[in-house]
Amino acid sequence: MEVQVEGSLERAIKILKKKMASEGVFKEMKLRSFYEKPSVKRKRKREEAERKRRKAMRRAQRSRH
Repeated sequence: MEVQVEGSLERAIKILKKKMASEGVFKEMKLRSFYEKPSVKRKRKREEAERKRRKAMRRAQRSRH
């Protein structure tokens, strides 16, 4: 991942962090920092998918009104 440094370095770091967060790099680093049993991993993925479905349904209902 590349970020062009135009002006201040602090601003470029802020942009890089925002890009990494949006792509899920920090979340993946956190998950890989410890071993997760396969059963726990399946449960987490199932819960994340359910959360995404609920969020999508809320957005769809809001856009209809």
